[in-house]
Amino acid sequence: MNGIVSAFLLTFAGLFPIVNPLEAAPFFLGLTAGLPSEERRVLSRKVAVNGFALLLGSMVLGPWMLEVFGLELPVVRIAGGLVVAALGWKLLTQEQWSDHAAGHQAESAPKVGSFYPLTMPLTVGPGSMSVAITIGSRKPAGLTRLPELAERASGALLGLIAIGISIYLAYRFAPNIARLLGETGLEVLVRLSAFILMCIGIEIVWNGYSMLTGVH
Repeated sequence: MNGIVSAFLLTFAGLFPIVNPLEAAPFFLGLTAGLPSEERRVLSRKVAVNGFALLLGSMVLGPWMLEVFGLELPVVRIAGGLVVAALGWKLLTQEQWSDHAAGHQAESAPKVGSFYPLTMPLTVGPGSMSVAITIGSRKPAGLTRLPELAERASGALLGLIAIGISIYLAYRFAPNIARLLGETGLEVLVRLSAFILMCIGIEIVWNGYSMLTGVH
């Protein structure tokens, strides 16, 4: 039981501050501008499932995939950081994002995929994937002891389920945040958060470059 609890805390505490669905909720609203409320609810559920699957895949297959393709984690961070920075720039320069637009604008709104960009890189980016890969690389002492391995795997799985639930709740009730802030307040929050997201992407690129070259 102690192994399950420790693995759960390690997984949830390590991933939640990086995934941070509460901070990503305004981005979700901005990218789903013009969509009906029911479709937003469906998207929030799909993003939660996709995020859980992506983190689980990163944790289980990530260490093995890096070895097979001969990739280094800093290279993955650089590529992912560029995608995050591009998404932040898109949100920062998007002229019309509000869901209070006219009806014809809603009908012509571009289709937003539940996987890209809502799941990756908005919700699960290179930072959280790197943490998931790192957690997956932590092999317990005495790997042949199946009970201990099963406890750690169960705890990590429960941690990922908790992350998925938090993503769904944050995105599902994101419109409530919009009603509290109002149209102007929400637009300010989205624009400011978009700039921060772009800065985070650049920082991820720099961290990957620093790891490759040893520059600090």
